[in-house]
Amino acid sequence: MSQFSHFAQLWRTSTVRLTATFILIFGIFSILLLGFIGWQSNVSIQRQQADEIDREVRILQRIDANQGVRALAFAVERISRAPGPGVYFLGDASGQYLLGNVTDVPVDVLLTPGTYGFDYERADALTDNPEQLDERVPQSAKSGYAVVRSVELSNGMRLVVGRDVVERRGFSAIIIQSFLIGVLGIIAFSIIAGGITAQRVLRRIDAIRDTSTKIMSGNLSERVPVTRRNDEFDGLATNLNAMLDRIEQLLQGLKEVTDNVAHDLKTPLTRLRNQAESALREGASDETRQQALETTIAESDRLIQTFNALLMIARAEAGAPSGALKDNDVSAIVADVAELYGPVAEDAGIVVETAITEGVHLHANRELIGQAMVNLLENAVKYARPEGQGEGQAQGRITVGLRRAGDRVLIEVADNGPGIPEPDRQRVIERFVRLEKSRSESGSGLGLSLVNAVARLHGGSFHVEDNAPGVRAVIDLPAA
Repeated sequence: MSQFSHFAQLWRTSTVRLTATFILIFGIFSILLLGFIGWQSNVSIQRQQADEIDREVRILQRIDANQGVRALAFAVERISRAPGPGVYFLGDASGQYLLGNVTDVPVDVLLTPGTYGFDYERADALTDNPEQLDERVPQSAKSGYAVVRSVELSNGMRLVVGRDVVERRGFSAIIIQSFLIGVLGIIAFSIIAGGITAQRVLRRIDAIRDTSTKIMSGNLSERVPVTRRNDEFDGLATNLNAMLDRIEQLLQGLKEVTDNVAHDLKTPLTRLRNQAESALREGASDETRQQALETTIAESDRLIQTFNALLMIARAEAGAPSGALKDNDVSAIVADVAELYGPVAEDAGIVVETAITEGVHLHANRELIGQAMVNLLENAVKYARPEGQGEGQAQGRITVGLRRAGDRVLIEVADNGPGIPEPDRQRVIERFVRLEKSRSESGSGLGLSLVNAVARLHGGSFHVEDNAPGVRAVIDLPAA
């Protein structure tokens, strides 16, 4: 019963059904092909026998015409005694038997020249020694069915020349037997090959299904097995594993975002509540209420900025809508943002230098590229002062650059600040990550995450390097 259910389960699969369809089509085609070969072989043998009969008739007619009746009789007697499938009859004008290995020929064959077929028996008196006849002519060849051609000679005598078709029928039987064996072999081989193929395919599909079942049960670390065959299933498994890695990363990122949002929003919301509570307290002065309202507005602005940054990152990671990416002069965008932040950096005692290659155009979103540059320059202005130097010192320096490197376009913002330790350079790109433990500086930890999302939206990447001293932030975009 279990084997029957297993077979029913296999039959319900598309792989087995496609295999069965292929076997059926292949079997029908093979049967038709073998049948055509057998029929063509039989027709060819018939044509060959007919040509041989016509050739012998023409030879005997020439002998009769050129050498006379005696030579014809001698020729018929000689070829009649030769072993083989030949059938010969020579009669007088009335059809009476004179010579040949067949004595009984139907009357209509003798009266009307043409091509006929009939059952016959060979003559017993081919020689004076019947035992010699038996040695030369097998018992199975003493009777049979012959295909003959009947002609009337110029002297009125009747000549019948033909071939026994038993041998041809035997050959046809061999062809049919071989045909049936070949068809059965093809069907059996196709079923075995199809079964093995279907079993291997189903085994690979079962592996994918088992992996997906484990993942649905909550084990996100499961992956589809990949063999060394490098076939289409390995390609599918590789793509599925890459998708699963991406999903796991997104889920892990979602968990981290949820934790960070809860952590980062708890403090400002608590401050908002405390300020509101102090403003509503009895005896609070107008100055206290005014300060509470101002603090509430400031904290609300920070919360709105945080949520706006999260929404912008989400839109960038979701992909650009149709028509959002256009041909833009990236050199002009970078130059405009650098010029905009020049006075801000100058007020902080920081010098902004530019090294921008002009006329660089990209298929990009102008607003997102500009926002990424704003985030980078805000970070640079915040951290560009060398260690040990306070605000107002003129030792801070920011370099904004844009250049081509082969088929890439590099946008760089470098400073000479304290820098970022190497273990943290990848971590700062994550959401809500702030290396400053006290979090006394303003910010939400989303600026570099947005830059990374914008770079990935445009098919590029974002990374942080050591500037010795300071940090170099690089947006690497494809030129085409």
